[in-house]
Formats: sequence, C-alpha cells, structure tokens
Amino acid sequence: MTSPTDDRSPKLPHGWLRATIVSTIALAFVGAAAGFVAFLSQLRGAEMVPDRRADGIVVLTGGSSRVSDAMELLAAGYGRRLLISGVHPTSRASDISRTLPENQSFMTCCVDLDRTALSTRGNAAEARRWAEGRRFSSLIVVTSNYHMPRALVEFSHAMPRTTLIPFAVVGDKWREEPWWTSGSTLRLLLSEYVKYIAAELRVRLEDFGIDLWPEVSEQPAGQQPKRPATAQAN
Repeated sequence: MTSPTDDRSPKLPHGWLRATIVSTIALAFVGAAAGFVAFLSQLRGAEMVPDRRADGIVVLTGGSSRVSDAMELLAAGYGRRLLISGVHPTSRASDISRTLPENQSFMTCCVDLDRTALSTRGNAAEARRWAEGRRFSSLIVVTSNYHMPRALVEFSHAMPRTTLIPFAVVGDKWREEPWWTSGSTLRLLLSEYVKYIAAELRVRLEDFGIDLWPEVSEQPAGQQPKRPATAQAN
C-alpha cells in the first residue's frame, strides 16, 4: 500500500522548479533595476565646462543643441578642430552654418563633416580615423547627457590610447521637469539603458575575440542599409 508521503513526493521537484524560476526572475529584475539606477547616476543634470583643453572636439549628431554647444567650445579654444559626426549625406557645410550665424567663420577653417557614421559605434570609428589622421591624442566628446555613457563605451573601445573628455549636453526638457514625470523621457532612458548594456556586452565579447555584431561599415558593399532622409546617427 502506498503511503501518504509517497503521494506527495512527485510534487517536490515541481515546487523546486517553480521556486527557482521565480527567484531567477526576481534576481534579474533587481539586477536590472540596480543597473538602471547606476546608469542614471552617470547622467549629469547640468552642463559643465571642460576642465582642460583637447586637441580636437567631436560632436555626435542626433540631439538638440549638440552642434551649437560644440561650436561654442571650438570658438572658446577648447580644441583646434571640430568633427561633426553623423551628418546626413545631403547636408552641406553651408546648411549647418546658416543655423549658427555667430560661428560661420569656423565652418570654413576648422570644421570637418563625417557623413559615414550610422550609429554610435560608427561615430567612434570615424572619430578614430579623424584623430589618427591629425595625430590628435585627446578629444572632447559632445553628445546628450543620456547618450554619453554609451558614447564613452564605444569611443574608449575604439581608441583606448586617446584621452576622452566628456561634455554632456542637457536638453531643455531635462531641465524643466524631472525625468520620472515624463513618459517619453522615461521610455528614452530605458531604451538608452538597454543600448548601453548591449554595447558593454559587445565590447567585452570583442575583447575575447568574439564579434557577434559587425559594424555596418565593415559589411560587404551593397549590403549596407540606406539611411532615411530624416535619419540621425543617434
């Protein structure tokens, strides 16, 4: 005759499996939340003037006032030349200068345009080529505050021997209201956090010789996606 304990014994593995799954999900959630908090702690809430000058300045297109802030740094003598990375192929220097009337003279003497980069990783690759071609050993990197952590991951990986000085641009919306009160800002931060984690993972795998996501510019000609007319690099 089967004892009561024998009837209950098959249920034990199922209970253990359920507890393991719940614990794993809970730990993953806590880890993701802690990582998001750490990511937020890297974001500056106010713009800070660089504490030193650099050989060059690189600005990544895609956010409001990035280019104008980078031009102001160039005009103030924080770098000898400026690279605007991620410019649309149809955009001309004159188109940009018209939006920056106070700094038009610098567009002809000290500004270079990169129309190749399609992503933050591409920005870093083009900035490396630009810096190496001009023998620059230090760069001020200009991008939005929420984008800066991922940009530094990509730039540090692309040019480990180059000194990188971040200049985080803080948008008006960020200043006007806390990020947690805006659904669109929260979605932007969560999306950027996921991209940041993916970049960190990819970079660490590449350090071990594993490249799971080759850059678009490294793919054979004819396989690169076309950039939409309104697309930005970031």
